[in-house]
Amino acid sequence: MDPVKEIAGVSIGSSRRDHSVEIELAGEVFRLSREGTDGDIGRAVARIAELDGHVDAFGLGGIDLFLHAAGRDYYFREARRFRQAAKKTPILDGSGLKGAAEGDIVRFMREDLGLSLEGKRVLVPSAVDRWGMAMAFADAGCEMVYGDLLWALGIPKMLRSRKWLERVVHVLAPVAVQLPFKWLYEAEADDTTETKAQSKHADLYRSADIIAGDYKYVRRYMPEEMSGKWVVTNTTTAADVGFLRSRGVSLLLTTTPRLSGRSFGTNVIEAMLVALDGAGGALTAERYMELLREIGFAPDYQWLNA
Repeated sequence: MDPVKEIAGVSIGSSRRDHSVEIELAGEVFRLSREGTDGDIGRAVARIAELDGHVDAFGLGGIDLFLHAAGRDYYFREARRFRQAAKKTPILDGSGLKGAAEGDIVRFMREDLGLSLEGKRVLVPSAVDRWGMAMAFADAGCEMVYGDLLWALGIPKMLRSRKWLERVVHVLAPVAVQLPFKWLYEAEADDTTETKAQSKHADLYRSADIIAGDYKYVRRYMPEEMSGKWVVTNTTTAADVGFLRSRGVSLLLTTTPRLSGRSFGTNVIEAMLVALDGAGGALTAERYMELLREIGFAPDYQWLNA
């Protein structure tokens, strides 16, 4: 058997969410790891520089290299350091896989689980970060509420149409990607952060049937009572699953499968697929989906409360 392929997930998120697992895919063994730096970007950059050339692919977590939304790409100024640190090893932030797998989860919900989505009220805290998923729900006939202005910028204004969402993205995204990333996405210990301003924003959750997006955003303003709600998100640990169950969430879906008790972020899974394909960088959305089907990876779902 060939040597173990090392997939190094380096994240500026909480080190309390670190995890590693070995799996066999297509006759090859992969070791997936996730290492957080508790918000220290400099330490994350140094770790990537240290491992560069010694692992098969990097998954970059807690920060994006770029955003792909509303038909355009927007590159984060602060993420340039990560691209420069990875001179030999491909580095992936999950953006390519998001557009493919996260858009496909809506098909999975309808065709594989037999769920009716038309007319469901969907709250997406940050559509610009989960564009494929947000647009897939809209195309499925859902009633959409986009919280990008509130969750990322603190502006309590909801967007409810794709037209206005695209206008806002085209105006604000070029400015936002020049800001310090921590202003847009908090990097503190994300597994222990208490939900904030519950009474102020709880109505956004109460009026929604589905809350979909990045887990930290999904949790941020979550009220105590979430009975009957569906949550569609990405990385969740066993503790996160217990938290959602305690809040009364009915259905939890993650866009990547659960491996040894947790679902890895799209950045680690994308890096794994690139290494599996022997590529030197990001693949096409079509190729990602082909590889996911070949290795039998599918979204994970759990009915938490009847």
